[in-house]
Amino acid sequence: MNMQMKPGLWQQQTMKLTMTQELTQAITLLQYSAQELAAFLETKAVENPFIQLEAPLLKALHKKERTQSGIKAPDDKNWIEHIADSSYKITDYVQAQFQLKALCEKQKRILGFLLNNMDENGYIMISSEEAAVLIGEKKEAVESILNMIKWMEPAGIGARSLQECLLLQVERRLDAPFLAETILRSHFNEFANKKWKPLAKQLEVELKDIQQAADFIKTLNPKPGASFGKSSYAYVQPDVAVTVSGETIEVHLYDDDLPKVIFEKEYFNELASYADKEVNRFIKEKEKDYQWLMRSLEQRQQTIQRVGLKIVEKQRRFFLEGPGSLQPLKMKDIAEELNIHESTVSRTVRGKYMQTPFGTYELKSFFPSGRTASSQAGEAASSSQIKMRIQAFVSAEDKRKPLSDQAICSALLEEGSAVSRRTVAKYREQLHIPSSAKRKRYE
Repeated sequence: MNMQMKPGLWQQQTMKLTMTQELTQAITLLQYSAQELAAFLETKAVENPFIQLEAPLLKALHKKERTQSGIKAPDDKNWIEHIADSSYKITDYVQAQFQLKALCEKQKRILGFLLNNMDENGYIMISSEEAAVLIGEKKEAVESILNMIKWMEPAGIGARSLQECLLLQVERRLDAPFLAETILRSHFNEFANKKWKPLAKQLEVELKDIQQAADFIKTLNPKPGASFGKSSYAYVQPDVAVTVSGETIEVHLYDDDLPKVIFEKEYFNELASYADKEVNRFIKEKEKDYQWLMRSLEQRQQTIQRVGLKIVEKQRRFFLEGPGSLQPLKMKDIAEELNIHESTVSRTVRGKYMQTPFGTYELKSFFPSGRTASSQAGEAASSSQIKMRIQAFVSAEDKRKPLSDQAICSALLEEGSAVSRRTVAKYREQLHIPSSAKRKRYE
């Protein structure tokens, strides 16, 4: 084939995405956690002489009250604004988290009494029976408030023993070995006394399995409240707060707790009066840098708010009923409804936390990644859904002939959820449901 190559001018139209400095900065800021963003702003203030930061704590000390979305914040102690206060105790931290719950006067009185009986390590130093007698309330009412405390941060508070404290932490850890919970719940003394050989034989496991569980248990905190009051303690700073009142769910953005960025206009005008071209070029670049920063910050907050609202919309049952009602959800679903890229959702939930009536959760935890089964219709079920079905089966069973783990496994399979008997046993124990032999009634 004879091809002729001739020189000449040709015009061609192409499309490509150019990553501008502003776009790059917006993407970077979006994936920052609150702490990382604060550090980034500190760096910007050093690089740009016209940027000044106003610390949120100093700002809070000069105002008597703060309102957000029409809700007045109490002016006594705000757990975000006072995290560096050395007098800030574990009881203050727990009390602040209860501000998101609508408690009646009786419940507030019980809460105050229990917190007065919480030691510096986060342990409750009184039984429910004793507390009920002393404050003249029913034991059930005291237990209800105590269970709420156990769902608060940090994990492990509200326990009455080391065993319970560690169990409360294991129950929240998705990466906990199955054997760790079994050992803590049913074989704590043998484990603590290191009678591992007979324990391994009893549990039909190898010594290395117990060692693995022991290594994990060592990472737990036996005194979850002990570090409060120390400025070196690492706190989780929520980016979004959710309050629930009846069937009404409100979402609030924690933007007031970040440093406020201020542009030094007077200093800028003073330098701008110089005729030097190099100076003018420099200050114009720094002014543009400030404008880019403010637009990126605004876009970051808007995206977090939009994603947070959509999460609450999709996981509405979680906020009304609790963690057991978490629904299967993919980031792709959120991205499509918000008309943004899935990577944007991924960056948004990275390192961001949501304060809820049931504790503080990382945003990405509202996207259950592990699917325990898939039905014939292609519907995936999360572990939380499986637990709900197990609970329903046990509640409806004939107590004279309770369902075995294998029977529950078969019932789940009929619904399209193929889980193993061992998984059923694991979830049943996590729900504190006794075995079928212990549930049997002889009537």
